[in-house]
Amino acid sequence: MGNIEFHNMDCMAGMAKYPDKHFDLAITDPPYGLKRFERKNETHNRICGEAKINSWDRKPEEAYFKELFRVSRYQIIFGANNFKLPPSEYFIVWDKMQSVDNFASAEYMWTNIKMPAKVFRYPIHKIQGERKRFRKIHPCQKPIALYGWILAKYAKPGWRILDTHAGSASSLIACHDMNLDAVGFEIDKKYYELADERLSQHRSQMNIFDYIRGGADEHL
Repeated sequence: MGNIEFHNMDCMAGMAKYPDKHFDLAITDPPYGLKRFERKNETHNRICGEAKINSWDRKPEEAYFKELFRVSRYQIIFGANNFKLPPSEYFIVWDKMQSVDNFASAEYMWTNIKMPAKVFRYPIHKIQGERKRFRKIHPCQKPIALYGWILAKYAKPGWRILDTHAGSASSLIACHDMNLDAVGFEIDKKYYELADERLSQHRSQMNIFDYIRGGADEHL
């Protein structure tokens, strides 16, 4: 499986440690800064025992994108319609197959990888299947299947992956499963602890599965 590094730190400090183009691909979901989380949020209160989550819902400054482009060759950026990014004719859409009109039906991603536009259709309600094994730990949690599809389409074997806002660690779990080395940063301590536990749990489950699939006698 891939070598996964997960750090509880500011991604700007984290990226500063790496040379130019160290990562082959950055897949990141930065805060959009839409003020949507300024009100009290019951989910977040239950998870983290805090009243508000707008402390992290702040749009990255230009310096963030400059550093992101410095340390990575290619980028896939969620919510790109909220940011000022270089012109690109390439993009990705997650069709959530949402049946409720007052919720977003899709999510847009910017990329500089030269590939015709792609659409990933994955019903938002299917995330509930993941939650049977992994409870929701972040308000912006994305399905592991989405990251797995992105990596299968856009990454190549041996690539190093970066996620500057790892959140629930879905991206890192997908990298682990696809045998890709990855580094993730999460600045919020509570989210980091929950995500690190989720990642560790998944690794343990996969190790047990590999043991059973490979045959116990191979491990004696």
